[in-house]
Amino acid sequence: RVSHSKHRAREAFIDNLATKPLFEDTEHGEKTLLMKVDPGAHVASHTHEGELEQLFVLQGSFFDQDRTLNVGDYCCRAPNAAHSAGSVQGAILMVIYTRRA
Repeated sequence: RVSHSKHRAREAFIDNLATKPLFEDTEHGEKTLLMKVDPGAHVASHTHEGELEQLFVLQGSFFDQDRTLNVGDYCCRAPNAAHSAGSVQGAILMVIYTRRA
């Protein structure tokens, strides 16, 4: 199924982070989005309950509690994995969430 985003404006969900939904299939628990992380942004430790989180760095750099990811780097987190997140210089990421039973 091909889906075209109807969302043109960024949707802020936390200070210094914004998302643009690209695809969502609520029936199957799948969503893909672009995330813009402003320079200096930081999010305290959190989880995505029941969701596998995959991210790919398209621009800039992005860090969690374990490492810094740069352009072209990929990270996959297990459902319910606690992690922090942020960026010193700012970043644009592709993020994919998949619900796991």
